[in-house]
Amino acid sequence: MTTIIIGAGASGLAAAISLKQQLPCEKVIILERLSSPGKKILATGNGRCNLTNKYAEHYTQTKAFFESIGLVLCEEEQGRIYPYSLKAETVLEILLNACNNLNIEIITDCEVTEIKSNLTVHSSKGIFKADSIIASAGGMAQKNLGSNGSGYALLKKLGHTVTDLSPALVQLTSSSKYPRSIKGTRTRCSIAIELNGVIAAEESGEILFTDYGISGIAAMNLSYIVGQNFAKKAPEKCIAVLDLVPEMSEKQLIEHIETFGSLCGILGSKLSDIISKQADADAEKAAKFAKNWRLIITGTKGFDFAQITCGGIPLCEISEFESNYIKNLYICGELLDKQFECGGFNLDFAWHSGITAAKRITEKRNDKN
Repeated sequence: MTTIIIGAGASGLAAAISLKQQLPCEKVIILERLSSPGKKILATGNGRCNLTNKYAEHYTQTKAFFESIGLVLCEEEQGRIYPYSLKAETVLEILLNACNNLNIEIITDCEVTEIKSNLTVHSSKGIFKADSIIASAGGMAQKNLGSNGSGYALLKKLGHTVTDLSPALVQLTSSSKYPRSIKGTRTRCSIAIELNGVIAAEESGEILFTDYGISGIAAMNLSYIVGQNFAKKAPEKCIAVLDLVPEMSEKQLIEHIETFGSLCGILGSKLSDIISKQADADAEKAAKFAKNWRLIITGTKGFDFAQITCGGIPLCEISEFESNYIKNLYICGELLDKQFECGGFNLDFAWHSGITAAKRITEKRNDKN
């Protein structure tokens, strides 16, 4: 029997390998739009591939999968799991070696144009007939790495719905002049996104000031709120509210300024100077700004810079990653409306979805025998 997998990204490769491990006689073909598979894997974790997290829901399953193909893992701060080599290329190499050893066929430069309800796949390299299809074409984020959103259109033609799409885990843009003047400065703080005066979400962690606005894990974890807002026809007024010293009260900051003349000993000279200038060297104002620094947010850096897509096929339209509308069609990874924060959680879900789809196909094959 034959399984066609659309997309040679994380979920597609995991599905292919897991399926062949369980069903050695299954013919598994991956159709990849780009000239080489796994390009997005190479870019994850700044080239180190933060492939899961010790606190991720499916960590045990992901760990067992990679151990089964010979990848040794290591743990870093906040439970982030990387390959022991700390190189994303190692992860991709191990995955492709497994595909080769298991006789999984990968056809590159293959653009899928249509999926038929009778489980045929029309592509730029011909028509493929399948007993099962796994759609793992990725979302809209970073189309140069393979995700151009084409998978959503393929699935819509089959009756699936697609929720509003927006970039997530992406940098935020600001019209405020202050981030630009201290670009390159990092700080740990609390940040809230305020929409029309109402706090929509909050986060704590690192912020990086840039010439376009703000970056850093804390800002990126909140970017889905910003992306959704600016995807509306009439976006709400968006403000990032930063508490630069969450461990101290305004009163304590005032006392520090009155004793030492500035917040330099807490925030560093660049950030302290900006706050002092904005407050006209007034201690009370400076303390207030430090606890409630407001930056106008104008949007995000967009899909080209986003790590993931917010939105997709609703989870209510699948069961164990099988389509509720088309029997033996499975939908995995970023095509689904399921997103997580930074730290390996999104990749963990990608591996999990592919492995689980493979398990479901295996169970069906075994039930027939």
